[in-house]
Amino acid sequence: MSLWLIALLIAAALALWWLSARLRQRAGLPAGRVIYSDAGAWRRNEQPLYAARYQLVGKPDYLVRAEDGAIIPVEVKSGAAPAQPREGHVLQLAAYCLLVEETLGARPAYGIIQYADRQFAVDYTPRLEAQLLQWLGALQRDAALPYGPARSHEAPARCATCGVRAACDQRLA
Repeated sequence: MSLWLIALLIAAALALWWLSARLRQRAGLPAGRVIYSDAGAWRRNEQPLYAARYQLVGKPDYLVRAEDGAIIPVEVKSGAAPAQPREGHVLQLAAYCLLVEETLGARPAYGIIQYADRQFAVDYTPRLEAQLLQWLGALQRDAALPYGPARSHEAPARCATCGVRAACDQRLA
């Protein structure tokens, strides 16, 4: 094998290693092994996480097993980052932390919200868990109402892109 070919193979390996590190950084993934993905970057995972005790189901964008064995949920948002993560995004991430604890038996210390231009590490504290459980209880009570929960339609664009718009009797025209 010629010296040029060996040098070319080493250069290609280094370029691929650098490219993979850039792609991981751009995706907001921490160091470790991706053990679950629903972001479409790899093969889509059709199996949601389910916690029967809380009647909660969800599909985080990524679960990463860190080098220390911890499992870190990562939620990717396409928009620009606000000054602080949005409350709904924090609660969504907390729900994924709860799902990881319930289904995999490992309580995440934190999760990551990755916006297009910035990421936030959000600690999964007992206080955040309590806030999530309170919110889940309110959702379940609202869902049990005879006509379902009242919906806010102050944002027509949001109503137009809602996933349950076709079945909603309160949708905007």
